[in-house]
Amino acid sequence: MSESGWLTRLTAGLRKSSARLAEGLAFGRKKLDQAALDDIEEALIAADMGPQAAARIVAAVAEGRFGRDVSQDEVRAAAADEIAAILKPRQRPLDLAGPPKPRIVLVVGVNGSGKTTTIGKLAARCTAAGFKLVIGAADTFRAAAIEQLEAWSRRAGADFVSKGAGADAAGVAYEAAQRGRETGADIVLIDTAGRLQTKFELMAELPKIVRVLRKLDEDAPHHVLLVLDATVGQNALVQMEAFRSAIDLTGLALSKLDGTAKGGVLVAIAERHALPIHFIGVGESAADLQDFDADAFARALVGLT
Repeated sequence: MSESGWLTRLTAGLRKSSARLAEGLAFGRKKLDQAALDDIEEALIAADMGPQAAARIVAAVAEGRFGRDVSQDEVRAAAADEIAAILKPRQRPLDLAGPPKPRIVLVVGVNGSGKTTTIGKLAARCTAAGFKLVIGAADTFRAAAIEQLEAWSRRAGADFVSKGAGADAAGVAYEAAQRGRETGADIVLIDTAGRLQTKFELMAELPKIVRVLRKLDEDAPHHVLLVLDATVGQNALVQMEAFRSAIDLTGLALSKLDGTAKGGVLVAIAERHALPIHFIGVGESAADLQDFDADAFARALVGLT
């Protein structure tokens, strides 16, 4: 997809979130007084950016403008610049090229986060880039998840490893990593069961998977990708903290941005957690999973095209 095509889709995908900000950032042209700043801050918090990020953005908007007439576009541009400044330190593509071989990527998240679909989209990107790929279905709690992942694997032309519903998840992960070594694969993507952060026995399964993988490679998994559902808003922060306490995360993907007015939560996440943001998803097709771009996201979030 061309850059302009992706920006169009990103803007469309974030339309619900940008609409939530529109009222607070809609000025026509008027004086930027304290009441106006309060309206902006309220709109930012309503878009799930959280009070800390909202206060920082409002301060940036006010700097050099307080007490004078400003236009809507000027306010939006100032807000976008500060949002981008918060997000840019977290912008980092997921590097899957080069050693070690295979790169083992463990994907985690709660039930319904879009984790399995994100793996399928990532698989399509990897094989399109010429990587040899193995996918391991270590979500053994849901037969439907295995079937869904197998379908994505076929479409991507990836090798698929599964032992069926009820199998030991760590055993599936080990077998997938072993298959990757034996076949000379470049990347092994491993799905895991969706687990609520309150299910402590399931959270404890993640360190077990890591221990088993390290019997093959002491540095595995090389990436642990947390998939967060943008529609849950501030609850994404709770999920992130729970997963960080259970396993060493290396990066994030934010899914379902096209279905929510809460896309601003990514700003709150970036403000509070120094963790790379690799991908965002704004639709159902494989092309709708794209590398995170802080500037493009910030402008789309405030409704600037």
